[in-house]
Amino acid sequence: MTILDDISSAVQRGKRKEVAPLVQQALDEGLDPVAILNDGLVPAMSVIGEKFSAGEAFVPEMLVAARAMAAGTEVLKPRLAEAGAEPLGKAVIGTVRGDMHDIGKNLVRMMIESKGFEVTDLGVDVAPEQFVTFLQEHEDTDIVCCSALLTTTMPEIGATIRAIEEAGLRDRVKVMIGGAPVTQAFADEVGADAYTVDAGAAAVRAVELVRG
Repeated sequence: MTILDDISSAVQRGKRKEVAPLVQQALDEGLDPVAILNDGLVPAMSVIGEKFSAGEAFVPEMLVAARAMAAGTEVLKPRLAEAGAEPLGKAVIGTVRGDMHDIGKNLVRMMIESKGFEVTDLGVDVAPEQFVTFLQEHEDTDIVCCSALLTTTMPEIGATIRAIEEAGLRDRVKVMIGGAPVTQAFADEVGADAYTVDAGAAAVRAVELVRG
């Protein structure tokens, strides 16, 4: 096995304390930081995402794997910056107004980050105006991700999309939505660009959206 295989294996097993030293070892051996990210860390999360979608892995495994990957990317960040590595895209994510749930949102954020996105997390109970203000201040944002875990807060997704439209920003961004009660029919109704059933699928779809 190569060092990249070791890194991938450690991430998949959620061994956070192993990942950072392995990434540092790979750097010390002269491996390209971009290759460590794209050939070691990212594929590991893709495997976990696929297992999650297939019902072979569950939320706890996703969380520990994502945290393990985060430990590796922290080691890589300075070197990636030196190499001038650009993020694949930029996204903003939040749970909509009136909804305090964040586990699903956090999983989606971690999985999208694992694909090479720079993600800003606005947290929970995010009003439509907060999304709009963020987009006005960060014109290079590619994707808006809105989460709702309650049927009573689902209408806030529509309100957020309308607010983005009214601010004249809708043509500039793609809107992804998700959450337990959300469906494709609802996504079509409110005019979202994408709906996915889980975090692994969300990460794949985010890549498709920025690549057109």
